[in-house]
Amino acid sequence: MAKKSVKPGHSNQIKTNKYTEGKILRSLTSLAFPIIMANILQTMYQLIDTFWLGRLGANAVAAVSLSFPILFLILALGGGLTLAGTVLVSQYKGAGNQKMVDYSSSQTVFVVFFISIFLAALGFFAAGPMMTLVGAGPEIYADSVTYFQVSSLGFVFLFLFFVFQSLMRGIGNVIFPMFIVLGTVFLNLLLDPLFIFGYGPIPGYGVAGAAVASIFTQALSALVGILVLFRGKKGIRIHFSQMKFDFKWTKRLFELGLPAGLDQSTRAGAMTVMVMLVTGFGSEMVAAYGVGARILSLVIIPALGFSIATTSLVGQNIGAKQLKRAEKIGNLSSGIAFFGLTAVGIIFFIFAEGIIAFFVPDDPEVIKGGALFIKIMAPSFGLLGVQQVMNGVFNGAGFTKASMMLSVFSLWIIRFPLAFMLSHKTGLGPAGIYWSFPISNLIAAATGFAYYKMGYWKKRLKPHDPEWIAG
Repeated sequence: MAKKSVKPGHSNQIKTNKYTEGKILRSLTSLAFPIIMANILQTMYQLIDTFWLGRLGANAVAAVSLSFPILFLILALGGGLTLAGTVLVSQYKGAGNQKMVDYSSSQTVFVVFFISIFLAALGFFAAGPMMTLVGAGPEIYADSVTYFQVSSLGFVFLFLFFVFQSLMRGIGNVIFPMFIVLGTVFLNLLLDPLFIFGYGPIPGYGVAGAAVASIFTQALSALVGILVLFRGKKGIRIHFSQMKFDFKWTKRLFELGLPAGLDQSTRAGAMTVMVMLVTGFGSEMVAAYGVGARILSLVIIPALGFSIATTSLVGQNIGAKQLKRAEKIGNLSSGIAFFGLTAVGIIFFIFAEGIIAFFVPDDPEVIKGGALFIKIMAPSFGLLGVQQVMNGVFNGAGFTKASMMLSVFSLWIIRFPLAFMLSHKTGLGPAGIYWSFPISNLIAAATGFAYYKMGYWKKRLKPHDPEWIAG
């Protein structure tokens, strides 16, 4: 590696950047809305699966519900590296260094590709033991293992599209990835019933058919995304010549990415442990929790959208050395997330039973349990939004350890012990598990916001040298 100065007018220099100047609200919403829409569309994969699998019965839904948290856990192990790519690219974009935007992108794709192969193999061969670990009963064990193994085969495609999406978000190009997701969701809508129930010469694969349909759509989106990066028409151009091991850069990627991956893994691990608690109350309660959790994941999407948009904006403004503007972004984003998601929570509280019945129409016990989960959780949606935005600020500043520590505190020190005590040591039963969600959301939001206002994330800030160029 070598350092070269970046002179005005140099080809490395990005002349204008609308995200480091002008009205913050306009910048924030122009980034957040397409991200939210893309994430809603991606969540539709799971909701579409749940809709069609619900026609097979509660056991089919329960099998996928058991698999989903562990799938998310494995994806989170590599997902932190894609977030690290967002942080690095956004800071170089803000600094006006196009050459490092491209180099960082090439390296991120290179590293994530090999990580995804490893995780795919891990998921496939560890499927059985992991389903046993989370307590899959004999009536759903075979389906849960098969679904998990088939899903693992698509990890490479899934990660490649995730890294494309993350890099585009880092430079503020969020519209094009949204349209790719839109197209694949429509395709998945057609393929799901085809592979689940079969048609003509195509046999029905049951629960595994939902995973087969997802692999087809994931492969298509990954192919389009990688081709776009190689062509370089959307703000980033990657090069095969830059896809070779670079110890210094890879170290920086892992320094940012490992805490972010552990943050996401902590969340996924907590989801898995919560499912283990739920399994003790029977398959119907597992199905109720699974449907409720998936619907709640749709509601959480706006919080994640503002978090990701905040990461990109904060990163670009830090790269441009505008720390006051970065703090104003955090203030505005947290306010929007709190009030907006509180309103959404009220709506979901009112229509909880009807929402659950749409997905599992013929099982009163599942409808009752899932609706109770939503009603208990919904009033705390705004608090969850604040916590996610704080994570976005810390990640954009490169302080990914703060997000990790906040997640560990919220989920493992507060939520899981509380869920166990309330569900097993009181008369609440499974409702005790549900109550642990709003309580932990309140504590995490208050802690994260207080830490943010202390300003330590700015005092320890060490922005990456925008003049560092790959030689």
